[in-house]
Amino acid sequence: MTTSDVSLGQRQLGTPDKTYIIAEIGSNFDGSKQRAKKLIDLAANCGADAAKFQAFDADKIVSQYGFDGLKAGFQAGWEQSVYKTYKNAELPRGWVDELAAYTADQGLDFLCTPYDRDAVDQLSDIGMPAFKIGSGDITWHSFLKYVAEQGDPVILSTGASSLGEIEEALEAIRSTGNDDVILLQCVTNYPSKFESANIRAMSTLEEAFEAPIGYSDHTSGSTVPLGAVSRGACVIEKHFTDDKSREGPDHSFAMNVEEFEHMVKEVRNLNKALGTGQKVIYEEEEETIILQRRCLRANRQIEVGEVITEGDLVSLRPAPRHAIEPNKIDLVVDRTATEEIPEGDCLTWEKV
Repeated sequence: MTTSDVSLGQRQLGTPDKTYIIAEIGSNFDGSKQRAKKLIDLAANCGADAAKFQAFDADKIVSQYGFDGLKAGFQAGWEQSVYKTYKNAELPRGWVDELAAYTADQGLDFLCTPYDRDAVDQLSDIGMPAFKIGSGDITWHSFLKYVAEQGDPVILSTGASSLGEIEEALEAIRSTGNDDVILLQCVTNYPSKFESANIRAMSTLEEAFEAPIGYSDHTSGSTVPLGAVSRGACVIEKHFTDDKSREGPDHSFAMNVEEFEHMVKEVRNLNKALGTGQKVIYEEEEETIILQRRCLRANRQIEVGEVITEGDLVSLRPAPRHAIEPNKIDLVVDRTATEEIPEGDCLTWEKV
């Protein structure tokens, strides 16, 4: 499989198409439908390809009993309990259809990560171009199969996962007959460290599993996304907010509007800059060849009939298109001048 084998909506991924950029709004709508729409608007203005949310029910994603008194890692800084934080961040299921339609009206794809089967059913009915599955569910094989059975492409994050776990997850997905899987390198921490980014792991995933690759990034800035695109990422996902200072679990490490817009611009420039891999001379270089290359020129005035010696020649810029290049000097030495060549004039095959 190659990147060109997977399409999201009308977009076929991979060279020469532009990278598919997901603005992960997540819980940053802060319980407000209007804020959700505002963030969709801003994502569209920034040039994103998709706006993404998360469809979870706190009671179906976390155990209140299990997290009682447990708050570690990136959750340690949350003011409320883990359960209450998830509860407050729920996306009301009754908003989904409206937000999906609104997103489409803004020219973006609507994506939403499901965390239970009811969410899968609802999201399948609205016709998303793909299902994005978070790293935390990579070992929930029955759920992966259920998602894959919907027949849509699956974008699978692989944070905190071994190659063996990724292989097993892919086997579960592909066992349904769904081979449209995109693997995202990811580091499951919020924010994550640059030294953990391991962008080169994308190549390992691509080679090991013959699947298109991308990056779901939690570092600050555009460094990792740009590095990932340069190494073949066809999807980039970044958390998105309009204000990092707002309360909520995802605002502080998300990109703000200015940062996201800058990233999109740089990714699009990089898409153009990567090119086809074929070494060619571009039209914009044609004049530069004349200006910067050297040619053989007369080091003194050479008369008609004189035998040309190496001392009669000098290699200097510019090099008109018809001039003899310095790498042909051995073919010129000992030839006879057929016309007068003034000092400084370029040599051509008509003159020798």
